[in-house]
Amino acid sequence: MSKPPLDATAVVTVSYNSSSQLMSFLESVRRSETGDLTVVVADNRSADLDSTTEITRLHGARLLALPENRGYGGAINAAVESLPARFEYVLISNPDVELMPGAISTMLAELEGDAHVGAVGPRVLNSDGSTYPSGRQLPSLRTGIGHALFARVWPKNPWSRAYRGDGEGGDTRRAVGWLSGSCLLVRRSAFEELNGFDEGFFMYFEDVDLGFRMGKAGWSSVYTPAASVVHTGAHSTSADSGKMVRVHHESAYRYLEKKYSGPLLAPVRGVLKIGLSARAHLFTR
Repeated sequence: MSKPPLDATAVVTVSYNSSSQLMSFLESVRRSETGDLTVVVADNRSADLDSTTEITRLHGARLLALPENRGYGGAINAAVESLPARFEYVLISNPDVELMPGAISTMLAELEGDAHVGAVGPRVLNSDGSTYPSGRQLPSLRTGIGHALFARVWPKNPWSRAYRGDGEGGDTRRAVGWLSGSCLLVRRSAFEELNGFDEGFFMYFEDVDLGFRMGKAGWSSVYTPAASVVHTGAHSTSADSGKMVRVHHESAYRYLEKKYSGPLLAPVRGVLKIGLSARAHLFTR
């Protein structure tokens, strides 16, 4: 079976004071495949909008300047909604990612090979060449609590290892519960069936939630290390690390609240909220 045409594939990214990283990203998109790819840059009302506008123009990308900061998921949703209907596949990526040659076409082959696959994620490499665990299992109460309690003081604890899928290894193609939102290729029909990212997650856990909802809707998520990208780091969130810790914990609770809904689980949600609030307070003191 032939690979789906690249002209049915678009690339979308989000810029928030990200002009210094955007050029490398756009250049890597150009180098990654033979032929031009349509790229949309959704800007979350950045202070460096003028620079972002010039960079997107020079690289033939389209700028979608949003009137407000809609967060990562909201900006991605807006970018996908702006695409013409002919685009069947969408690469969602952070701007501080560099695509390796052939990464998109390799992921496209996965989507065409199985009509039940809704999303494909590549091997995500850190700047030092190590593999980031970008394809993980959905956090359960047991693994989530164990990971939250011990990840910093006991990095190789069994709950964190199970959550990250350490036993599977970064070289193993496999179905996973969710894929890192830093870079993944989605089947547009699956993404739109779910109304995209839940914009209630301003930042963090929107990708976990997407994987959870994809699974519930019958779509699978696949990690394929044959495709690879380099993620240089979360530059746009480093200015206020304390605030980001609080947002991370709030998003974690929102995800768990959705997953463990219903009146009978209200006591569980109460305990989770208290525990996550205490953990956030501890890490931001």
